[in-house]
Amino acid sequence: MTEDRTFAIAPNETRAAALDRLAALLEGSGVDEARADARALLLAAAGLTHAQWVLEPSALLGQEAAARLAGYAARRAAREPVSRILAKRGFWTLDLDVAPNVLDPRADTETLVALALRLTANRRDEPLSFLDLGSGSGAILCALLAESPAAWGVAVDLSAAACDATRANLAALGLESRASVLRGRWAEAISGRFDVVVSNPPYVKRADIATLAPEVTLHDPALALDGGADGLACYREIATELPRLLKGDGVALFEAGAGQIGEISAFLEMAGLEIAGVERDLGGHERAVAARAPGAESVTI
Repeated sequence: MTEDRTFAIAPNETRAAALDRLAALLEGSGVDEARADARALLLAAAGLTHAQWVLEPSALLGQEAAARLAGYAARRAAREPVSRILAKRGFWTLDLDVAPNVLDPRADTETLVALALRLTANRRDEPLSFLDLGSGSGAILCALLAESPAAWGVAVDLSAAACDATRANLAALGLESRASVLRGRWAEAISGRFDVVVSNPPYVKRADIATLAPEVTLHDPALALDGGADGLACYREIATELPRLLKGDGVALFEAGAGQIGEISAFLEMAGLEIAGVERDLGGHERAVAARAPGAESVTI
């Protein structure tokens, strides 16, 4: 029997009643945090702030909002992420556009941003240079430039769609004058040296991609997920390039999947770098690792 994912609003249905029914629909479709997602979709469909919702939950939803919400409901019940339905994602302190065919930035990646900012805290007003390898939506570079007003950066991605998405987010945030976007494979087209190199490369084992949540397998591009047979292929490739990419006091940072920090650290050390710090995500997992040239003293640990 095919599951009924339709969601119609009666003319006299209140916002609160619609929320309850939508949350039940999403929960039945296997959506985690179904009620939070239902609330986000309802607020967007009705053009409400959270405060307006709290003050008037018994107000009628209205026909136009109801029609929008019905469309949103069907898409979320089919396991399309809220961020893709609304084409927006909150990341760090920013609101980013979420483009089709580009990796949807997630909260775990904020761990990488936090570590980069901690390691450059005593240089925040300097004209730091950032290199973001595999920029995707541009989330990392946008966050770093927003926090470092004198800095500039270069974003690189193999995907044309990702390059377009990075440019769009930089422009929307008024950061485009301090950044360049290049299409290419990692650092092949880069000849300069940088204060900070950051990367959130693909790190899922190829055989594991099909086992991920539908929100990932159905909506994130395989190019941004596939880390090769062991999930570490991209780290090996990038690590060998770091000695020519980093300034003498520069630092390189990677996001990592669960249980990968040890092997990534070994790649970095084989490239002649020393580990400068490891950051855990909100779930307590080691999520980001930083490395620097031996003896570099300007990085604050």
